[in-house]
Amino acid sequence: MGAFFAKSGAGQYFTPRALIQAMVACVRPQPLKTITDPACGTGGFFLAAYDYIVKNHDLDREQKEFLKNRTFHGNEIVANTRRMALMNLFLHNIGEIDGESFISPNDALIADEGKRFDYVLANPPFGKKSSMTFTNEEGDQEKEDLVYNRQDFWATSSNKQLNFMQHIKTLLKTTGQAAVVLPDNVLFEGGAGETVRKELMKTTELHTILRLPTGIFYKQGVKANVLFFDNKPASKEPWTKEVWIYDFRTNIHFTLKKNPMKLEDLQEFVRCYNPTNRHNREETYSEENPEGRWRKFKYEEIIARDKTSLDIFWLKDKSLADLDNLPDPDILALEIIDDLEAGLESFREIVGVVGE
Repeated sequence: MGAFFAKSGAGQYFTPRALIQAMVACVRPQPLKTITDPACGTGGFFLAAYDYIVKNHDLDREQKEFLKNRTFHGNEIVANTRRMALMNLFLHNIGEIDGESFISPNDALIADEGKRFDYVLANPPFGKKSSMTFTNEEGDQEKEDLVYNRQDFWATSSNKQLNFMQHIKTLLKTTGQAAVVLPDNVLFEGGAGETVRKELMKTTELHTILRLPTGIFYKQGVKANVLFFDNKPASKEPWTKEVWIYDFRTNIHFTLKKNPMKLEDLQEFVRCYNPTNRHNREETYSEENPEGRWRKFKYEEIIARDKTSLDIFWLKDKSLADLDNLPDPDILALEIIDDLEAGLESFREIVGVVGE
């Protein structure tokens, strides 16, 4: 349903349903708990979480009432998209058509409203910079980087995703859990990026990263990941002891139309994640099996890396070396477009910086 609006507006795009369902299956939201999405689009995460809770629990009256009226909260700044989200939820019997709206039209990043939640499930908008367009004295339109002045943030940055990541940490109760789709720059960027990664690993348990393939989002050339982290009370020692990484990118090929990603494609990741007891996991990677996609890295190893980079991979890319097993020409063509788009995006940013 949301696909009609997916290609335009404030960095909007559509999160593949299979990915949303896999994220929800890993997080396992429970009844009588609150769920927020600070950039909720048409409400995809809410609906998947609702379906999961209804399917996996025999709800009593109190739990049903809580699910209908008190579980979900979110923000969506694009008016049309927000209306669709509210309609989507109402059609699922969530909320009242004339009741209090629990999707705010405000920009979530502007302030900490003080509310805390049990779960954050989100895919914040792509587009690296937060900016504001205004008309100057000469009557020309100008763009200005938006830097949010938030006391609760670890680092001040105009990188929108780093700001969303910091905001999401703020939204969590001490026992809260998050699963968030974020682009690669969040994993490797220096400066504010490094500060945010270090603080995130200290104050939360960043336990899992899923490296996503290209060709699953409307915006081409997007290289993204899902970060799973659990909030924790204040502590002198870092909470993150090891980060488990699942490489679902190397040698994986999807296209939106001909070969879209399906839920079964993500089942091996969900199995490895081991949602019922994530403290009991087994690597599929080993010296004997260097092709294993599931591998853990100790906190000390990560801290020792240049810029504390979490952009970690180890599988060999077979795409061009193995001439017998080349992907379908359509997929190759799309991957070339993806790479060019990603390069253009970086170049635009550089030119943007030079031009300011």
